[in-house]
Amino acid sequence: MTAALLGYKLGMTRYFTEDGKNIPVTVIEAGPCTVTQVKDQDNDGYEAVQIGFEEIKPRRSTMPVIGHDFKAGSVPLRHHRELRCESPSVDLGDTITVTCFDGIPFVDVLGVSKGKGFQGGMKRHNFSGLEASHGVKRRHRSPGSIGGHASNLGTGPKIKKGKRMAGRMGGENMTMRSLEVVSFDEKKNLLLVKGTVPGPNGALVFIREAVRLNKQKASAKKRAG
Repeated sequence: MTAALLGYKLGMTRYFTEDGKNIPVTVIEAGPCTVTQVKDQDNDGYEAVQIGFEEIKPRRSTMPVIGHDFKAGSVPLRHHRELRCESPSVDLGDTITVTCFDGIPFVDVLGVSKGKGFQGGMKRHNFSGLEASHGVKRRHRSPGSIGGHASNLGTGPKIKKGKRMAGRMGGENMTMRSLEVVSFDEKKNLLLVKGTVPGPNGALVFIREAVRLNKQKASAKKRAG
């Protein structure tokens, strides 16, 4: 089974190595998670493992969730996530801790980016704006003309899809790929990864073993293994 956990982003700090190197890291409270369901080819048509995270009071849950988690011998859990895998090596009710990332140099972190509400074209798409010199009309943050994209053949008089304009910004599913695992604390269930993680402090994130590496990180993984 691929190593994976649910957790909360706690924030960023710095990590000093033994040789005095300063590494910016994100601290994640990863797990422990309970295996709430194991799917197989015969019953479900595919193989997968579902994990649950963070115990909650039964009155804050629903009867279907209470019954579902009870089959795994667990109290109701707040968050659930499914992970596709071939020949799962875990059983129903097992507990997965942050030690599952021991020996794994790189992970992917999935989360939801910070929502920034309705924003203009300059902030949303990094436009430079109009000139601010003498004689220019005071529309410096205007996105400019949209006439060139005001019609699309066969679809009527409307803006073409994908035209970069003002609109809702942030609040999207993001995946930070191939973040380096710097350290982990088994007692406090903390995972330290190099770099940034999507979402604000306290946001729910899903951590899994990296599925795609560039040449430099792939060679580093071979040397570590």
